[in-house]
Amino acid sequence: MKKIFLILLSLLPLLSFSVAHKFYVSATDIKYNEEQRSLQIISHVFTDDLENLLKTRYNKELYLVEEEEHPAADKFVERYFQDKLNISVNGKKRTLNYLGKEYNKDQLLIYIEVEDVEPIRNISVENAILTDLFPEQKNVVKVSYNGKIKSLLLMRDAVQGTLKFSN
Repeated sequence: MKKIFLILLSLLPLLSFSVAHKFYVSATDIKYNEEQRSLQIISHVFTDDLENLLKTRYNKELYLVEEEEHPAADKFVERYFQDKLNISVNGKKRTLNYLGKEYNKDQLLIYIEVEDVEPIRNISVENAILTDLFPEQKNVVKVSYNGKIKSLLLMRDAVQGTLKFSN
């Protein structure tokens, strides 16, 4: 009996690492389109995480599965992103235009545009996506402007950051 107990005790550390650790991360790419004078934004989030959040926040019957998608899914996704993603260019808060979403394996790609954007001296991004449900959520923001790429790592305790570009 003691031998079995010792074997189980020695396996315990191995068993504790066999459970997959879930990472909570999103990636938002912001590109300045000089010709159109707009910011083109694609936010990548895990579909199951966003679905869980939207169910908790808005509607327990909401599904983000292409074949079984809730009829108001776009409305809920747009509403949530309008609440949790904010962008200011050169100190001026900008309006986000939700364009739609696309399913890509286990991710949901959210398409957003900001129109009539002047040349960027600085851009401030507040990205609190999923931080209200997942305290360990990390949101990576990458901004491409004038051949330069800069990034931010935002999280629950620091949801906002500013990047400076010189013209």
